[in-house]
Formats: sequence, structure tokens, C-alpha cells
Amino acid sequence: HGGACTIGSRFFHYTIAMIARLQATWTIGLLLIAAFWLGFSLPRSPVWAVGGLAFAALLYLAVMALQFTLMQRVNAADPAPRARFPQVRRAWWAELGVALRVFCWEQPFRSRAEPDWLPTAPTGQRGVVLVHGFLCNRALWRLWFAPLRAAGHAYEAVNLEPVFGSIDDYAPTIEAAVQRVEAATGMAPVLICHSMGGLAARAWLRVCAGEPRVQQVITLGTPHRGTWAGRFSRAANGRQMALDGDWVGNLSGAEPPGRTALFTCWYSNCDNIVFPTSTATLQGADNRLIAGVAHVEMARRPEVLQGCLALLARAADSVAKI
Repeated sequence: HGGACTIGSRFFHYTIAMIARLQATWTIGLLLIAAFWLGFSLPRSPVWAVGGLAFAALLYLAVMALQFTLMQRVNAADPAPRARFPQVRRAWWAELGVALRVFCWEQPFRSRAEPDWLPTAPTGQRGVVLVHGFLCNRALWRLWFAPLRAAGHAYEAVNLEPVFGSIDDYAPTIEAAVQRVEAATGMAPVLICHSMGGLAARAWLRVCAGEPRVQQVITLGTPHRGTWAGRFSRAANGRQMALDGDWVGNLSGAEPPGRTALFTCWYSNCDNIVFPTSTATLQGADNRLIAGVAHVEMARRPEVLQGCLALLARAADSVAKI
């Protein structure tokens, strides 16, 4: 297993993220279509010109609203506290802005703006490996970079590729990052993972026998049992995230008793991608409900960031006592 974990890891680390190119193409294409529409329709009818753009905006709002509507219906049978309508409305509105910023600006055009920080001299703090989720890249974590560095935590934010490949294929990427962060700090790192990234971390633990080499795994909105929305995916990794599907079942079945004690799982009753709500929890883990927060928004919430920094500080205190 160790050899399988290291083969090809440098390739994944140094290539430009494919998802950045895809999302840049998508964003530029949308802007060109909007420009063409305005150029064509504005001289003929300003009402039609504005109406066409308004229709596109309303379509985006409606697709996002459909996600939250389905979430609420499915969550009706879940044991977790159900979100109230004001919470759902606020989460929907917040996710509209967050998704545009993440998928149409930061990930396509800013994924390489800030490098990883692996100091040459140990800081005495544990390092962090940041693992993004489906249709994302390392730019998801841009708001985390400065606070982590200010607190002395070396970090590497990976790009998981192939974009639509098997989750099992991401183990070499995580393994390479763990090795680099451990070499920079002299300590086993903490893994902080959003969405599918938490499943990739669990797959790494299974394939690379990584349990002794990680201090803790923190997941944000990870579909540990899969998600209801996974049934619609045609991608390999999307199908693996089907609710109570074969892949997540086999993953859980291969894990030794007590492994979930390594995990802290943030989850939300307004997660518009990972639902039912409790699927983002693990039995035996430190499960933390953050009510009224949408899926991508969870990785941008100050209280989640501060909570993770507090967990990192606690890990540093345990090292100091030893």
C-alpha cells in the first residue's frame, strides 16, 4: 500500500488544477454570451436586453432554491434538528453569493495566487493538510491561509485530480501532502477536509495505513454515508457518494473500531448538497452542528475557522504537555 500511495503524487501537486481551467472556460463563456446578447438585443429593445439577463439571474436563483427545497423535504425524516424557514432563506441567499465568488472567480482565476506555506524551520505548531471537495480546488481555502500562517501552522492545500475520477485515486495526492507537512513540522499533521475531501481522507487512511501519521481529521459537510443528491451524478466520484451506496458502505466496513475517534465532523441542517443532515456525521466522532449554514458557505464561516483553529491549538497543547 505504501508504494501505491507515493506513485504519481508529484504530478498531482505541480499541475494546474483542471477544475480551474474548466470553471474559467465556463465563466468566460457565460460573460461572452451575456455580452453577445446585449450587443444583439440592446439596439433593438432595451427591455428585451435587460429581460434576458434577468431571466438568467432568476434561473440561477430558482436552481439554488430547488436544492434547498429538496433538502428540506428529505430532512423531514432525519433525526437532526430541522431548519426553520428563516434559516433556510438566509442560507439560500448566502450560498448564492458564495457560490458565484468561489466557482466564478476564486477557483478559476485565483487558485495559484497564494502558495502553500512550509517553513524551513519548525514553528512548534502542528501542520495542516487542506483537502477540498467535489468540483473544487485549493482556492476554496483562501480565507484560511493567512490565519493558519499567523498561528504558525504550516499548511498545504491540495488539488484532487482527476476531477471526475474515483475517490480512491486521491490517496497519493494526500499522502504526498502529509509527507511534506510532516517533514516541515516534525509532527503528524491535522487534515481539514470539505465535503468529498473527508471521504478522500478516509480512503487515504484505508489505503496508506495513515492512522499513526495523522493527529486528527476535521470534516466540514462531508457525506460520510453519502448524500441523497448523489443519485443524479454520472461522475465516478459522484456515484461513489450515493446515499448508503456500496462505496461508502465498503469504506465504513473496512475501518477498524475506534477510528472515528480521530474525527471532528461539522455538519449543518441547511446543507443544500449533503443531506439528510445526519449523513455528515460519524458515530463515535466529535459531531458539531452549525445550524442554518449552506454547503460551500460552511468552509467560509468565521466560527468554523475559529473552531478549527481552537482544535489545532488544543493539539499543540497536547504536544507541549508530552
